[in-house]
Amino acid sequence: MSNYVVAMEAAWLVRDVENSDDAIGVAVSEAGKRLNDQDLDYVEVEAGVTACPACGEPLDAAFLAASTALVGLVLEITIFNADSEEHASRIAKSEVGGALRDVPLEVIEIVEEEESE
Repeated sequence: MSNYVVAMEAAWLVRDVENSDDAIGVAVSEAGKRLNDQDLDYVEVEAGVTACPACGEPLDAAFLAASTALVGLVLEITIFNADSEEHASRIAKSEVGGALRDVPLEVIEIVEEEESE
């Protein structure tokens, strides 16, 4: 059995914001609060990054229209003693998805941790 770090992307909707920085701050705060309320304070929450379609430069993953933003968040969780990457993925989605109901989640990366002896 191995330990895996599972990274997931979440789509977070934020209403009544004026700019993308505010939207990102609210999204990270709201997601963190919901995770902490379910004793999942070990899940790391960060703003996602996307590439500019014109130049390829990295941009914050936030789209703002009509004072409403869709923010891409990256959630990382370490899964201990999983049988495989697929097993770790299912556990991570179950744990985080239970706390963030109605939030779309997609696994974007799974990394097996090195064993330390």
